[in-house]
Amino acid sequence: MYQQRTIKCEIGCRNVGLHSGRKVSMKIRPGGVDSGISFVRTDLNGNNIVKADFQNVRGTTLATTIGLNGISVSTVEHLLSAFSGMGVDNAIVEVDSPEVPIMDGSSLPFVNLLKDVGTQTQGKCRKLLVIEKPVSVSDRDGSAKIVPSAEFRITYDIDFEHPLIGKQSYDMTFSDEVYEREICAARTFGFLKDVEYLQAKGLALGGSLKNAVVLDERRIINKDGLRCHDEFVKHKILDAIGDLSLLGMPIIGHFIAYKSGHKLNNLLLKELMEHKECWKVVTYYNGKNDQDGNMSLNVPSFKILDSINNQKPVMY
Repeated sequence: MYQQRTIKCEIGCRNVGLHSGRKVSMKIRPGGVDSGISFVRTDLNGNNIVKADFQNVRGTTLATTIGLNGISVSTVEHLLSAFSGMGVDNAIVEVDSPEVPIMDGSSLPFVNLLKDVGTQTQGKCRKLLVIEKPVSVSDRDGSAKIVPSAEFRITYDIDFEHPLIGKQSYDMTFSDEVYEREICAARTFGFLKDVEYLQAKGLALGGSLKNAVVLDERRIINKDGLRCHDEFVKHKILDAIGDLSLLGMPIIGHFIAYKSGHKLNNLLLKELMEHKECWKVVTYYNGKNDQDGNMSLNVPSFKILDSINNQKPVMY
């Protein structure tokens, strides 16, 4: 888990874009060491590359959109979540559209693509960001914070005024096995009245029962229902994993969210980077909890990179 990884060979897919309703072709190529995840708009010439970075986030309504030099790529969170869940640090994503294909509304199709070709280590350690002090953000509806922990852990709570959702909570310690088994198949969801409104405004034109869980006032419209009883909160976790991956390195800390979304997830990363006293970047990590439950670090086991340290939604 401590070595950088990329995919073994090129893979691709073609599917509808959630908002445009048009077919999108996407290719994923191996990326070089320390290159991270980059998106290339092949339908444009020149200045057509956008790095997956929290500082490049240009929109958080309905999806996470990144942009640079006047170009953008939207709905990146599901693919980024799959990369993070499957341990892919470096890759080049080529799309011939302003958005990533929606597939079935989850990360499962992307996970299957990555598994089909496999990943390979690249002979260099990952940088890990270790949380040492709590950092939090909030708005009138929700909150998100990250606190010290010996591992990457997620606790998420949602609360919707709908009889089939209501309050849901899920807690997980992150690993590729848990991600694949519990999280990646959870689909995006929305409410029929909102979908109809958006489509009347020329948005969500690719949204359908094939790529989202849709609810009316009383029931789930999808014929096959839910994939699991807590699919709603698990999809929010799926999104959060993708959003947090925009930091550019794995986090060792406990992410705790209440009614959070793309906006708060991105604000949390910005707030975190503003408070350099709250974290350290390491190349190798061995954390454990002492008898009092406090995180302690085995100092000889990692190298601190001081140079780095000194440096209203309706679809869910």
